[in-house]
Amino acid sequence: MKQKVAEQTQDLMLKNEQLQKAKEQIEDTLKELKETQDLLIQSEKMASLGELTAGIAHEIQNPLNFVNNFSELSNELLEEIVEEIENQDFEVVKAICQDLKGNLEKINHHGKRADSIVKGMLQHSRASTGQKEWTDLNGLADEYLRLAYHGLRAKDKSFNSELKMDLDPNLPKVEIVAQDFGRVLLNMINNSFYSVNEKKSQLGESFQPVVSVSTQKVGDQIQLKISDNGNGIPEEIRHKIFQPFFTTKETGQGTGLGLSLSYDIIKAHGGTIKVESKIGEGTSILIEISQKKE
Repeated sequence: MKQKVAEQTQDLMLKNEQLQKAKEQIEDTLKELKETQDLLIQSEKMASLGELTAGIAHEIQNPLNFVNNFSELSNELLEEIVEEIENQDFEVVKAICQDLKGNLEKINHHGKRADSIVKGMLQHSRASTGQKEWTDLNGLADEYLRLAYHGLRAKDKSFNSELKMDLDPNLPKVEIVAQDFGRVLLNMINNSFYSVNEKKSQLGESFQPVVSVSTQKVGDQIQLKISDNGNGIPEEIRHKIFQPFFTTKETGQGTGLGLSLSYDIIKAHGGTIKVESKIGEGTSILIEISQKKE
């Protein structure tokens, strides 16, 4: 019995060492992700991903914290196991081993979460393959809303906005180029944050920024709407916003290519993109694409 427990302890210690190495690799990857920010802004298509890097760094920090915490706890449990083996109390050893097993499972879970974020980052940093795939639009919208928000918060800690999501739980998957569609979402959401932030700077604490994302199926159309309660877009320039190099932002804040590229991407998907806006009340961007059977 003692030999069996000792062998099990040795195996757990080996696995814990492997997980410690995996943790160090994740930390190195996080450092590399931050360094890629300068590379991502080399072209307009990738410019908005520079802000996305900060959001991803924030997202990867959460599972990394869990990996660190559970690794430390596991080391403490291993020390307890050694003590109890010396005391010949194998029932306690078995109980501690169960706790250690639970910790390792949690480390594995959060390690995989960090891995998926890293893979997503690498996917976004590469040029688009143009390959369509069946995609959970709700998950994509949720991911980009959070990443865009954390990206902006990384640049401006004073910025806050209420985030609202009204996602149709029965929304079918859609066949899209997820990487390109993600860039559209990121651009639209960043524009909404920019708008509410500008209004906040004008009105001060009396104004509560709100950015919302909703999805629904209407007939054979899948609709995704991004709305904000910012200043809105004047009617006389509304028809120009999808033209290349046209921007309502201050000099140095944008090139005017983001919406133009977004328009082209949605058009390439056979979809439409519409703008609804009221001065002083806000703006909504409605994207519609046809549903195809999987």
